Amino acid sequence: MPSALTASQIREAFLQFFEERAHRRVASSSLVPVGDQTLLFTNAGMVQFKDVFTGREQRDYRRATTSQKCVRAGGKHNDLDNVGYTARHHTFFEMLGNFSFGDYFKADAISFAWEFVTKRLGLSTDRLAVTVFNGENNIPWDEEAFELWAKQGVSRDRILKLGYKDNFWAMGDTGPCGPCSEIHYHQGDDIPCVEEAAGRKCQGVACDCDRWLEIWNLVFMQFERKEKDAPLIPLPKPSIDTGAGLERIASVVQGKRSNYDTDLFQGILATVSQLCGKPYTQETGASQRVVADHARATAFLVADGVQPSNVARGYVLRRIMRRAIRHGDQQLGIKEPFFFKVVDRVIELMGDAFPELRDGRTFILEVAKHEEEGFRRTLDRGLKLMDEELAKLQASGGKMISGDVVYLLHGTYGFPWDLTQIIARERGYDVDLEGFKKLQEEEAAKQDFHGEKKSTTDIFQDVLARTAPTQFLGYDGEGHEGEGSVLALVQDGVEVPQVSAGATVDVVLDRTPFYGESGGQLGDTGRIVAHGGKTVVQVKDAQRPVQGLIVHSVEVKEGTLKVGDMVQTSVDVERRKSIRANHSATHLLHKALKRVLGEHVKQAGSVVAPDFLRFDFSHFSPATQEQLEQVEDLVNTWVRDNADAQTRVMNIDDAKKSGAVAMFGEKYGETVRVVTVHPESTELCGGTHVKRSGDIGLFKVTSESGVASGVRRIVAVTGVGALQFVREQEHELKKVAALLRTNPKEVAVRVEATQKRVKELERKVEEVSVKAQSASQKDLLDQAREVNGMKVLATRVDPADDKVFRGMADQLRDRIGSGVIAIGGEKDGRAVILVAATKDVVAKGISAGNLVREMAKEVGGKGGGKPDMAQAGGPDADKLPVALEKLFELVKGASPA
Repeated sequence: MPSALTASQIREAFLQFFEERAHRRVASSSLVPVGDQTLLFTNAGMVQFKDVFTGREQRDYRRATTSQKCVRAGGKHNDLDNVGYTARHHTFFEMLGNFSFGDYFKADAISFAWEFVTKRLGLSTDRLAVTVFNGENNIPWDEEAFELWAKQGVSRDRILKLGYKDNFWAMGDTGPCGPCSEIHYHQGDDIPCVEEAAGRKCQGVACDCDRWLEIWNLVFMQFERKEKDAPLIPLPKPSIDTGAGLERIASVVQGKRSNYDTDLFQGILATVSQLCGKPYTQETGASQRVVADHARATAFLVADGVQPSNVARGYVLRRIMRRAIRHGDQQLGIKEPFFFKVVDRVIELMGDAFPELRDGRTFILEVAKHEEEGFRRTLDRGLKLMDEELAKLQASGGKMISGDVVYLLHGTYGFPWDLTQIIARERGYDVDLEGFKKLQEEEAAKQDFHGEKKSTTDIFQDVLARTAPTQFLGYDGEGHEGEGSVLALVQDGVEVPQVSAGATVDVVLDRTPFYGESGGQLGDTGRIVAHGGKTVVQVKDAQRPVQGLIVHSVEVKEGTLKVGDMVQTSVDVERRKSIRANHSATHLLHKALKRVLGEHVKQAGSVVAPDFLRFDFSHFSPATQEQLEQVEDLVNTWVRDNADAQTRVMNIDDAKKSGAVAMFGEKYGETVRVVTVHPESTELCGGTHVKRSGDIGLFKVTSESGVASGVRRIVAVTGVGALQFVREQEHELKKVAALLRTNPKEVAVRVEATQKRVKELERKVEEVSVKAQSASQKDLLDQAREVNGMKVLATRVDPADDKVFRGMADQLRDRIGSGVIAIGGEKDGRAVILVAATKDVVAKGISAGNLVREMAKEVGGKGGGKPDMAQAGGPDADKLPVALEKLFELVKGASPA
């Protein structure tokens, strides 16, 4: 094949080659490993086949070939800091692969690889060398692979033995593994070598320089490691896992010494160059490469449901995006939002091979633009403060940014601490991370559940220190009632030994069925009774001011309550049932939103009350009515399934590995509750829930709205609340139907018809009014009187209408030639008068404004306006005839002699 092959052609040639050899072409899996909590991102082609290799999963094919999307930018496989500064480090890349699941093994794998590289790609054998495992860690050297390469015609002096680090492959500390064999391509001895620069000999294939480039890695999957550092266990059927980086192969085939010089990147780099107005040179190259690479990672990660955030995968994505934006702003001088345009170019260039990019284009670009706009504000503030601090350090000779400054940047200005560290290192400084983390811990200890200072929480910390965490009884059985002992009474911020009727106080019990507000679920209400019913206490709320303690906010209605009293506790049962239903419904709503709007949906806050639930989630556009109905249908389907709700208490690590979703606002300890309301929904949650999904009853969305950029809010009701909502809507509909004299099903049709009828009648009324005015003007003009050589007309038109009066006055004035016109009428019990004068009359000194002011006095009002037209009004409409008649006297008196 000619060296001019594009990357797309190489990808297709690879897949076709293995399809011809009975391999199933399998689509790339998501960058977010499905059901695999051991990986941050999909980082190799074999990830989606992991359980197939171990025999835990069976498929209807034993050979497969893929072009797998991969990201290495976090965890064990993290190339982020090298990206842009080397020829082939990337955050996102494609891994071409062919796989055998207990079918062919080393002989065919080696034969296939050599044929594709030398025949299909046409690479010269003089430039190729291979490596095999030399044997280490009680694992024998791979003599079989050595002989199989020699059988392909590879010179024995080009088959090199390398150690465990280079030629034994493992995806992680656990999982499938085995010896590997690599194909290397010789790029040229003119490429600089770090060893030679240090006066040592280049190590050839084993050297860290780029003279020899690994382009193909054959993993002979023979073993599995169950636990870290445990002995290797032979797999039941040896398998093959091949990894061939498309970017590297493209550079070799296209005769390039850098992946960034291939067609995979040139189109993107051209866009970056255009945006910054600078050519792609050695000076700007690193930053342009950073932007190009990170735009690819951003497009693909967001398309697969990852969004920038401050945790886990979202945090890695945020680091990638912000690193690119900072290079664009600081190094390339692009001062306007630009990154989304580069991401759009990625979508344009790669959308054919990966349709999910085009399908999600709108959302991907919204995420990119939103993140950049927010970060630019952070960047400007943070960089200014950093410049000031570094200037001080330079003046004093210091070399470390203090933890106080890092904390200020992070907490006050939203400047990520790791970005501070990166920028500081670039400028030759260190940061005091230990001091920063200590300040974080100290501040966290000062805050209670209302964000108030430590003085409020000290009391409850002292109570907890001398007693024990509150035992919550609400999970057991019905969990509505219980018995406990009063451990402390806190009134007005002070511990007291007892309180009497009328007192408002905080009560701490050793055991309680009252749920303390957390995770969005409101605290319970109810009663506490002591002394055989002589003491009655109303519980208005329950909170958790410190972790482990439930505090009851109460009002003593009768009797006296003392520390040490044994009390009977009872929660408002109906309120608790409603809260449980609404809380369980939020879990199902969360899952339904992911199904309908996309896996990018993440909880951003919630309120679980007895009469409604409120759920905030990440999404950039309003949900359509059709989407909301789909969400309702899904939730109500799961409700009707009436599945048993299950609760398991698990270790936090085991819970996360099980795939349980963490709920917003929860703080988790080593042991957590994992709640499965329905098989479709499993989440970490400390709240109270229904026993069966059917207990939720009807689920109904009442509103959907935006609350912040990229955050939407749904309010919904369940059970009795949903029934009440539907009934209210039904009652209103029936009222409207009765007014329209139709049935509820025909209301929309009748309203539409009525609206059309009203518009038609309004049009006809206007037509009649215009015709009537025109027809009556001749008769009206006949009523005009002659006053001192001028025509004067005063007439009444009811009902009065300002617009109609002005139109009539204009027309009459035009036809009267020379004179004064007055039109009066009644509107809502008030008199309205309008006076108009022709230009020649105004020129004689007669003003319509003066005339109307005098006429207004007759109706008890005031008026005024311009000399040619003026208006007045007054409360005494009965005097309109007198006011109109007065016009003639006024004109006569005002007329020049």
